[in-house]
Amino acid sequence: MLVFVLIYNTLLLIVLVGSVGWLVRHPTVRNGAGVMALGAAAAVWAAVGLGQTMFFAAHLAGYGLFVFAPLLLLGVAWAIRRTHRPWAIGSALLATAIAAVGVDAFLIEPQWLEVTHHEIRSKRVAKPVRIVVLADLQTDRIGPYKERVLAEVARAKPDVLLLAGDYIQTYDAEHFTRQAEKLNRLFGRFFDEAASGERPRAFAVRGNVDDFGLQAVFRDTPVEVANRRRTFPVAGLVLTCLGLEESFDTTTRVARPGEADDRFHIVMGHSPNFALGRVEADLMVAGHTHGGQVRLPLLGPVLTLSAVPRDWAAGLTQIDDGRRLLVSRGVGMERGRAPRLRFLCRPELVVVDLLPEDSSDAAGGQAGSR
Repeated sequence: MLVFVLIYNTLLLIVLVGSVGWLVRHPTVRNGAGVMALGAAAAVWAAVGLGQTMFFAAHLAGYGLFVFAPLLLLGVAWAIRRTHRPWAIGSALLATAIAAVGVDAFLIEPQWLEVTHHEIRSKRVAKPVRIVVLADLQTDRIGPYKERVLAEVARAKPDVLLLAGDYIQTYDAEHFTRQAEKLNRLFGRFFDEAASGERPRAFAVRGNVDDFGLQAVFRDTPVEVANRRRTFPVAGLVLTCLGLEESFDTTTRVARPGEADDRFHIVMGHSPNFALGRVEADLMVAGHTHGGQVRLPLLGPVLTLSAVPRDWAAGLTQIDDGRRLLVSRGVGMERGRAPRLRFLCRPELVVVDLLPEDSSDAAGGQAGSR
């Protein structure tokens, strides 16, 4: 991977030096536009040619967009600064804007955690219940950010903690073992501290990057792991956890359990695809999409890797017959060879307050976010 990154950046550096050097000798706006078009074509061609997967091609293209493009624009601005000053200023401003987006996407947003609150009232809820949804930790290194995430979970004081999959993303067994031990200790400390108050019930499903399973992550913790479909009574509700394959299946069927006739029924799976099936639930919970991880103004998520409509890929969506789908943007990012960025799509911890339909209690949360 590192070799291909070095080759890519070396090629772009050659294009940068050669094209700007030529433009210095022929400083016109038309030539400047040609140089930028050549640079863009070279960046895309090299990314596609060297990128062995879609994610790795995007990783390489990130260098082209956020490093090479600003430098090229600044080079163009410098080359035409005397002959076409307004165009030079515009080129410099565009370089600054692209660099600012890169700083936000790679350095700020990935750890700029948002705690989103939703309030749901239902005649099937007998008493207020607070649920926290923690999806897509998806890390390859446990550090202070993940500690802060668990601290926010503790601060929310949930009655029920739902863990929607994708905990550690690595393809090295030894590295997984080390990180799983750290995450296990982090969860253990969370539940030990919660024991002084009302310890939440916690449930976990498997995500598609959990190649080494969940046993090491949740060993000796109160988390109830569901590797296949299981149903649990909890806090006056009924929770159905789906297996990984079921969550990706758009034809999944989930009947309302007999004990859920008069109780609020939650169905949780890693992917939201199951929401397209025949699922008898009051609330469906999923992760996986990361909210797109990159969202563009007016266009929304660039990529969701999900079969559900794009406007279902994040947030709380009213579907039909009183059913709702909640898809968390998750707190982590795609790892491996993918570019590690978020843009207009902050990581998210979701708090849901379930309230009786005729209750005026706020239960500590209001719809919206902070």
